[in-house]
Amino acid sequence: MGFLTTHVLDTAQGVPGSNMSVTLYRIEAGERQLISQQLTNSDGRCDGPLLQDEAFCVGIYELEFGVDAYFTQANVAQPKPAFLSNVTLRFGIAEAREHYHVPLLVSPYSYSTYRGS
Repeated sequence: MGFLTTHVLDTAQGVPGSNMSVTLYRIEAGERQLISQQLTNSDGRCDGPLLQDEAFCVGIYELEFGVDAYFTQANVAQPKPAFLSNVTLRFGIAEAREHYHVPLLVSPYSYSTYRGS
């Protein structure tokens, strides 16, 4: 069976994005269904897979990262309101037997992602 992981890197400070909220949703019939909410650990990762076993299936998902709260907690200067509040990544899982790694590289003014390994 496949599984889903993530990793947050704070590119503004050059550190892992620790203690950032990560919320996973499945999109069904155009509606978000909450699957889980976690905080990243000191390495910017969640302690285990976000999705695995029989719950890991083909479909459309969203990962929502609490970027504004993270940078506020880290005492990084931001305008009010912050340029980025929550970053939402919508992606598809096409192969239920593969590992999908969806990292977030983020600063107060930009972000990027890719399908990692």
